[in-house]
Amino acid sequence: MKNSSIIVVIIFSLIGCHSNNAELQKRISNADSIAINYFRGDGSMDTVIAVRIVRDKENINRLASFVSARSIQPDYKCGADGSLHFFKINKVIQDIDFRMGSVDCTQFTFLQHGQLKGSKLSGEAKKLLEELKNK
Repeated sequence: MKNSSIIVVIIFSLIGCHSNNAELQKRISNADSIAINYFRGDGSMDTVIAVRIVRDKENINRLASFVSARSIQPDYKCGADGSLHFFKINKVIQDIDFRMGSVDCTQFTFLQHGQLKGSKLSGEAKKLLEELKNK
């Protein structure tokens, strides 16, 4: 019985680790614009090389779904290649950093209830961020 309980706890933990973040999705999908800061690309946040403003709802929804798609434990050592700032009526509703320039570390990170959370940055998300940067 004790072994069964341990197995059930492990299964629920694994499911929870790879679930989406519905609370974040709900908050950021209501955004009316996103400011994207692109950093130098070496993981440091000291140099902004490009800024893009996204106002079309299709790309806002796509970015919101990518950011909240697959929860992961964030890696604090990754650094960031840029940041997303979701706005609603000229107020920031969520700040999210992203790392896409490293093969070993592709993630979105954000604060939720005072805790650092993360989600996987997919190849499709990377492609969209690169397309927006080059516009």
